[in-house]
Amino acid sequence: MGGRAQTKLMALLGGTWAGSSDERYSQVVDPSTGIAIAEVPMCSADDANACVDIARDAFDRGVWSELAPVERRRILMKALEIMKEWQERLIETEVMESGMTLRQMSFFQLPFALNHFAYLSSLADKVGVRRSVDISDFQGYESYTIREPMGVVAAITPWNIPLLMAVWKTIPALASGNTVVLKPSSLTPLTSLIMAEALEKAGIPKGVLSVVTGLGTEARKALASNYQVDKITFTGSTEVGREIIRLGASGIKRFILELGGKSPNIILPDANLDKATDFALLGVFLHAGQLCESVTRLIVPNDLHDKILAKLVEKTSAIRLGRPNDFTTDMGPLITEDQRRKVKMYVEGAHDEGAEVACGGNIPETAELKNGFYYQPTILDNVDNSMKAAREEIFGPVLAVMKYSTEQEAVQMANDTMYGLAAAVWTSDQSRADRVVSKVRAGTVWINDVHALSVNAPRGGYKQSGFGRELGEEALDEYTELKHVYINKEGVFDEISTSLVMGGAGQET
Repeated sequence: MGGRAQTKLMALLGGTWAGSSDERYSQVVDPSTGIAIAEVPMCSADDANACVDIARDAFDRGVWSELAPVERRRILMKALEIMKEWQERLIETEVMESGMTLRQMSFFQLPFALNHFAYLSSLADKVGVRRSVDISDFQGYESYTIREPMGVVAAITPWNIPLLMAVWKTIPALASGNTVVLKPSSLTPLTSLIMAEALEKAGIPKGVLSVVTGLGTEARKALASNYQVDKITFTGSTEVGREIIRLGASGIKRFILELGGKSPNIILPDANLDKATDFALLGVFLHAGQLCESVTRLIVPNDLHDKILAKLVEKTSAIRLGRPNDFTTDMGPLITEDQRRKVKMYVEGAHDEGAEVACGGNIPETAELKNGFYYQPTILDNVDNSMKAAREEIFGPVLAVMKYSTEQEAVQMANDTMYGLAAAVWTSDQSRADRVVSKVRAGTVWINDVHALSVNAPRGGYKQSGFGRELGEEALDEYTELKHVYINKEGVFDEISTSLVMGGAGQET
């Protein structure tokens, strides 16, 4: 971005860098200052549909889908090398547009994005590979399966970790031979545009990838309802996920949906409390609580509650709230003023319902932070599952502490939610951990950890946290169709099968 000057950028529409058809623009704002840093085209439904038309034509002509998988992988890996050369640019840009701290982006998010880009690109080698199927019940036959690209993929990404989300959705789809129309959040589109620029420089054919920028509703609805889109991959709220399912239902589209979360974190009596409380705060305050799998409900034993709460409050008071581009900052701002207002409303509502604010709960008033969208890391005590703060996704730095008497009660509290994205269990007894994990309804469960994320492991939710899986080889299944082929090599069923139509030995029926 080159400093803080506002920059007007173009979208990648059907392989051409251009503005929207009606020449509208939307601003990208630095949440740490409230200052606009860029303008991007506010693409319309017509723009989105035009990109789908071009993506469909590119897929049907085979300019990408019919390339040898090794050639697709070569182009993707070349794009990765370009992105590695642009690491400083990517870090600076995502810190500015999302408010993610410089430490988190440098040590975790960018390394994850580059590593995941490489792994997901390698899945290209597995597309088109024949796998024999044992059909010994059909003597004289051979059989195999083969995975083939689906067609046009609409990828709709959230604002919280924009580059990593764009990688997760775009790269396995491209590696599999699909064409992609990417709709990044209007709040954080900039690193997605940089990734698209790298892919273009690497030689991806024109029309294979589009990036539709601007306010989400109009373009998102167009992509979800367009009959030429074969697959929709979306990360965002459960409410919007329901809308996407409704819009895509008439076309019987396939979906990957990662939706809301209200992840529980169970501390069992024999846990290492120092480690458990450290990780409890990491689990909820990383990126100011703006992660889908944040463990926001801390479920603690009655007789250890006071000790655990004291540790939490002491450690929370040491968290440094500050500008995200400062390497010493522990926690940055929320993404918008509206998001901060929502967090404040939940905290005040919890207090009205009987919860206690053990620490935090306010907007900082220091001169350094007054223009950004900051909110103090907050701990709510005496919360129960009937409160909105325990049932609804806040998406902010708010930890709800809840007490239990028995292990069974802890599990019941953990599962008493419409969500099932992630969960954590803390104990020094592996057999006990296994027992509790088997009862917790969530797509990812950590034992003595939070936020662990491997590109080799599938990731997705239970219940209203969505369906489908990202990462791991399971990602390949999500972006390909499975075709089964029978080969009749003069099998024993020749005569029997023919007789069903021909009346046996050529006799009329």
